[in-house]
Amino acid sequence: MTRISQLLHAQREPVPARTASTVLFLRDAPDPQGAPGTTRLEVLMSRRSDKARFAANHYVFPGGSLDAEDRLHHDQLARRPTQTAEALTYAQAAIRESLEEMGVLLARHADGRWATQAEVAQIDRTQPLLPQCARLGLTLAADALWPLARWTAALEIPIRFDVPFLVARMPEGQTPVTDDAEQFEPLWCHPADALQRAARGEMTLMFPTQTTLERLAQYPTVQALLDVLQALPPGQMLWETLPRGGLVNGKVQRFMEHQTVYGELALVCPDGQLHHAVGWQSEQPVPLLKNVMRLTADNGGTMTGPGTNTYLIGEAATGYIVVDPGPKPQAQDDPHLARIMAATGGDIRAIVCTHSHPDHSPGAVPLQALVAQSGVAAPVIWGLPSAPMARAGSQFTPDRELPDGATLVLSHPDGAAHSHTLRAVHTPGHAANHVCLVLEEDGLLLSGDHILNGSTTVVDPPDGNMRLYLASLKKLADACQAGDVGFILPAHGYALAHPLRVIEKLLAHRMAREAKVKAAMAHSPDGTPEDWVAIAYADTPQALWPVAKRSLLAHVEHIRGL
Repeated sequence: MTRISQLLHAQREPVPARTASTVLFLRDAPDPQGAPGTTRLEVLMSRRSDKARFAANHYVFPGGSLDAEDRLHHDQLARRPTQTAEALTYAQAAIRESLEEMGVLLARHADGRWATQAEVAQIDRTQPLLPQCARLGLTLAADALWPLARWTAALEIPIRFDVPFLVARMPEGQTPVTDDAEQFEPLWCHPADALQRAARGEMTLMFPTQTTLERLAQYPTVQALLDVLQALPPGQMLWETLPRGGLVNGKVQRFMEHQTVYGELALVCPDGQLHHAVGWQSEQPVPLLKNVMRLTADNGGTMTGPGTNTYLIGEAATGYIVVDPGPKPQAQDDPHLARIMAATGGDIRAIVCTHSHPDHSPGAVPLQALVAQSGVAAPVIWGLPSAPMARAGSQFTPDRELPDGATLVLSHPDGAAHSHTLRAVHTPGHAANHVCLVLEEDGLLLSGDHILNGSTTVVDPPDGNMRLYLASLKKLADACQAGDVGFILPAHGYALAHPLRVIEKLLAHRMAREAKVKAAMAHSPDGTPEDWVAIAYADTPQALWPVAKRSLLAHVEHIRGL
């Protein structure tokens, strides 16, 4: 758990999210660009009043806050056996709101007929709905609503909602009629058309609306979407999210959990502060906590992504530990090493290399020399020596070996409570001498190349070993659980949240890939590794197959070892 004292920004209490419910009415309509008789999915939207306190003049799906009555009278709703009381509350709210705002009533007669347009016109939208439906012989069709997603508004927004997005087919024979108070201009549109109109500035969309339209555009028909939703386990949705905001070129942009920067925003701005710049550069260190900075080397590429991350642990009062000082300097006045010196004031107490690969360890000795030249005692270079089978470009010998479980401590003058402790966790697999580090006081895992953000690491025999790699992943999961680790700082990419989920997903991915390798070997028992790569990595761009072949060989070695 990160210490509050190390957070970059003052804590703040986000506005509580109000519960609400939204419904997306869908229909199949003729496709103007398709062959005669073909249809495409369309969704019902409307424009909010330009005087509305929330989302004024935006195009939205019908919905609104829950009322106390929505939690009652569930016995009067048509329901599926698997729908919980909570699901029925949201369904009842969605039906009520869609009638009030759009004049659409999701209700049936006993014989299955939908409420007619004439019957809908008889209902007073301002009065309780259930008694009026009973007089018309109608039952609210909660069973016709299917959960699509759940959105909780970003923490920095002043008016926040926690709202499931439900979907239903538009009742036959009904035509939307907006209330012309909150909602105006009912609009049926294909999701892609709405997105194009928004891009042209013809309509304004909130982030959840835009993202939902992007997802809906993947489905050709209403039934194609319903087939997916109806196959989900009860209560499960396609996605649930609490978006987070970051600054892209100075402008606020929001990100969801599957996007690579999400975990870093949660680390740096846990309460939704809009202060963290998103993007890659090598000129300036990026503060993650008061005692953690990331400085990315200018060596981006296919194998290194945006570049190799150097982490600077510590502060002026304690001095610094530099983790992975980076690639071999290109000149005596190497800019990356100069930036490390500037960011630390040259007060470097130790240098740690997570492993010996050429984008991580070659900068260690030149950095050590720079510190010594500045008149400060030369820091010790820690790590593990490269194994005999390491490639020629990955030779490394530390000043001192870092035993498994050993700690490096930066002591603070104010006492142990303000000190910073890095504990070594030996993790062979990506390289035989790979070491990860846990910043104990703040629950951070510096994962080197063992866990990356945005890609999976290459396991390249003989120095790489798949059996050891998988075992090290499980060891890291134990370390994260025991140390209350909340975030991973990888050597490539942004910080990652939820370490145990990340590791579980990574293990599942590796085993799924191994199953494909095993199937490729069975399909072509006399084949070459090139033959097997074409089968097992068919979902990977062909340009990456030479790199993929290295990990394939590690999987083959693991399979044969089993």
